[in-house]
Amino acid sequence: MTRIRNIILLATLAMLGPAVPGARAEQNEPKPVKLDAFPASIHLSDARDRQMIVARATYADGITRDVTAEAAITPANPALVRLDGATLHPAADGETTLSVAFGGQTVAVPVKVEHAGAHPPLSFRLDVMPVFMKAGCNTGSCHGAARGKDGFRLSLFGYDPAGDLFRLTREMVGRRINLAVPAESTLLEKATGAVPHTGGKKIEPGSEPYQTLRAWIEAGVPDDDVSKLPTVVSVELSPDKAVLDGEKATQQMTVRAKYSDGTDRDVTSLAVFLTNNETSAAVSPEGLVTAGARGEAFVMARFDTHTVGSQVIVLPKGLAFQKKPEPEGNYIDALVAAKLDKLRIDPSGLCSDETFVRRVYLDVIGIPPTADETRRFLAASEPGKRARLIDELLARKEFSEVWVMNWAEMLQIKTSLRVSYKAMFLYYNWLADKLAKDTPMDQMVRELLGASGGTFKEPATNYYQGTDDKLELTENVAQVFMGMRIQCAQCHNHPFDRWTQDDYYGFTAFFAQIGRKQAEDYRETIIFNSGGGETKHPVGGRVMKPKFLGAEMPDVAGKDRRAVMAEWLASPRNPWFATSFANRVWAQFFGVGIVEPVDDFRVSNPPSNPELLEELGRRFTASNYDLKSLVRDICNSRTYQRSTERNESNATDERNFAHAGLRRIKAENLLDAISLVTETKDKFKGLPLGARAVQIADGATSTYFLTTFGRATRETVCSCEVKMEPTLSQALHLLNGRTVNEKIKDGGVVKKLMEAPGLPEDKIVELYVRCLSRVPTRTELEKLLPMFAGDKAEQEKALGDLFWALLNSREFLFNH
Repeated sequence: MTRIRNIILLATLAMLGPAVPGARAEQNEPKPVKLDAFPASIHLSDARDRQMIVARATYADGITRDVTAEAAITPANPALVRLDGATLHPAADGETTLSVAFGGQTVAVPVKVEHAGAHPPLSFRLDVMPVFMKAGCNTGSCHGAARGKDGFRLSLFGYDPAGDLFRLTREMVGRRINLAVPAESTLLEKATGAVPHTGGKKIEPGSEPYQTLRAWIEAGVPDDDVSKLPTVVSVELSPDKAVLDGEKATQQMTVRAKYSDGTDRDVTSLAVFLTNNETSAAVSPEGLVTAGARGEAFVMARFDTHTVGSQVIVLPKGLAFQKKPEPEGNYIDALVAAKLDKLRIDPSGLCSDETFVRRVYLDVIGIPPTADETRRFLAASEPGKRARLIDELLARKEFSEVWVMNWAEMLQIKTSLRVSYKAMFLYYNWLADKLAKDTPMDQMVRELLGASGGTFKEPATNYYQGTDDKLELTENVAQVFMGMRIQCAQCHNHPFDRWTQDDYYGFTAFFAQIGRKQAEDYRETIIFNSGGGETKHPVGGRVMKPKFLGAEMPDVAGKDRRAVMAEWLASPRNPWFATSFANRVWAQFFGVGIVEPVDDFRVSNPPSNPELLEELGRRFTASNYDLKSLVRDICNSRTYQRSTERNESNATDERNFAHAGLRRIKAENLLDAISLVTETKDKFKGLPLGARAVQIADGATSTYFLTTFGRATRETVCSCEVKMEPTLSQALHLLNGRTVNEKIKDGGVVKKLMEAPGLPEDKIVELYVRCLSRVPTRTELEKLLPMFAGDKAEQEKALGDLFWALLNSREFLFNH
């Protein structure tokens, strides 16, 4: 009987399931290989302080999961802290630890509590202004507009808190702020929707933001003692990376601000959350990220003047992925592979020798290989022939000419009302000489930005002839040499980056003492350090001391400020110089930068592979800023040598370099390529007959062909000056214009082929190798040979038509 009862009891327990909720799931669920708790340490500094805890598990396949709700969070001394869900509050002063455990993993978080009984007064700048930011009141679409909204204006994103306080408390006295009856203040009534408000309800009555505003009003709307007020020095967004498994997977973010007095604060409830890819990773106002379609997103949090971001990768639920073994050419391949593994993407294989030889010639020296050069490379069978070819091309003068053209675009080298043809030409030759002699990039930039003297005798000084507007000059220097577009910070704090007006005008101060005077020759200008002149902040008019972007305020007393700035800018102390230049070089060979556009480095436009970009910059610095060393590393990587053919896993990838991309050839290079294969010569202003288009010094000099195909006008420093998009005008010009048709006729290549011995098939092969660096396929030959069945005249016409067709083909017009 007892045995029967035991059997019944066991069966009943089996039907009821596990005694502990989730026990069965835990038995079947893989164990995490790592557990992280965010933040890694906690400091509570007053009675209002608190800290949200986020626990994240990482699994062997790289998937991460927010396990905060499932983790056991236990304070070692409950008398010091109070745990409300996953949020920690102070109870008494002291130090303890917080244990976070899940899946067999445990992490200890140090906790320090100070002034647990203190209730500091509310601060307008630290407590009230963040409410306006969170609610969107001071954005450009609301009261932050230049003229405000509905008669009320706030400074855009809070760049002028003193002005905001004045407008809140001194304009329309007694209405916006009602000190007698705080709850009837228009500020509160409109924000809660109690009275009509164009922006609708922004905060809930009784919510924490509401209580903050009301308490501040009840306290008499006090201003801050700015001299004693701590400022935000940094903001952390955690976790900084996440790999989510399937749609609807979530990850809570937490934001912590650190202040100049050593304290920190959980500002998750006050931060503004954004995402650059709503389809893949949406984020709620509370910082909860929810996975959507497969893809990659950058989730950002903005608080005070700081914007920080976190990379979020979303994969299909339970995606099976078996990494295919692939050799690595160098460090580039290892870092690209690490990112592709996270995305569960297999890279394409290597391109053929025919593809490689044409690709590397066009990228490194700007022209395709001749038929003889192609045959010589294809005939070589010894190992390492690709690396040897790269070295050969780097040693050719055409390599430096390509980069002279690139730099001339960035430096806006062209004639104008301010720059004479002679000054421009000397400037261009100075640049060409520096690159031909393999001058380290840092040395060249320091000589350029610190140059003084006449624009004829010291051609580098022409850099300061492009504009005498110090604000435009400031923006140009930041964009060209650090890849930053800081223009927004001229009028207000940058909405999507770290730069404030203080940063902008502090950097502008380096260019406030540039002196200019006319030399004996009216065409020449002398650039010198005037020793006088200051930059004033537009808000308040205070004189700004020179300050490096994101760095210290140097001693410039008795020094040329430009030389001090140049010494810092082109040095390892400036983290953006090497990485931004490496990014430009990378884009030259892939058609897209790791940061894209290449001159738009900002928090809200993150690199597609941060680790790769950082390592490229580090190695570029370690090589003494050697351009050829960087190009050699890129070209020798398997990443650069991949095929354009896509596989199932990388079919939609455009930013992670899993395959090579199709790139339309740049205007100057395309004209040079057509001239090379047709054996014709071009004549450009100031250059001898037969000069290449890439050698044109003056940005104001162009031709119909170059203009149609998007040659940079050099009007601005923006990378968008070079137009690479195919257009209908380009197609029509190639088909019916004079360039291709006349060059085929003038070059006489078809006549030479007809006079040479050999079968029609040999002549077809010769044209293919000349134009495309490959022989025709058997199918192509079978389709073409019937065209050559007639007499010699008909064969010559067919050969001319084939030549024209090859030059108009996408295979010729694109580098692949």
